[in-house]
Amino acid sequence: MKVIIRRGTENDFPSVLGLIKELADFEKAPQQVINTVDKMVQEQEYFDFFVAEVNGAIVGMALYFFAYYTWVGKSLYLDDIYVKREFRSKKIGTKLLREIFKVAREKKCNRIRWQVLNWNKEAIRFYKKINARIDDGWLNCDFGQQEISSFLNTF
Repeated sequence: MKVIIRRGTENDFPSVLGLIKELADFEKAPQQVINTVDKMVQEQEYFDFFVAEVNGAIVGMALYFFAYYTWVGKSLYLDDIYVKREFRSKKIGTKLLREIFKVAREKKCNRIRWQVLNWNKEAIRFYKKINARIDDGWLNCDFGQQEISSFLNTF
């Protein structure tokens, strides 16, 4: 099986959105995906990504953006890395991560950060294997569009 890892393009947005929805199903939160291909086209300056192809079909992706953290400075945030179940354990995730790490080194990032659900034991095992530091002390704080408006109207 030949795996091609390449930088994604706008033409890949439908396939990538399909993978994002597949990941959301896996994470038991399909209703939370409000992104669309049109929105990705409009907002493409805010993210970049790599795809993994097998026989011309996209079977995995890694989507990232740059962030600034006050403690460390410029960082790369890996928002999603996902490989279709039937293509796991074939080093595709590792190949995608290598590309992410190359970008971080090239762009002189001080850190790469991502999140993993505490019940995703398979991913946690993989991340520990590659020596990622997993912090269980921080909790996510999120505001969606409705909550943003509510906050601004209330406080």
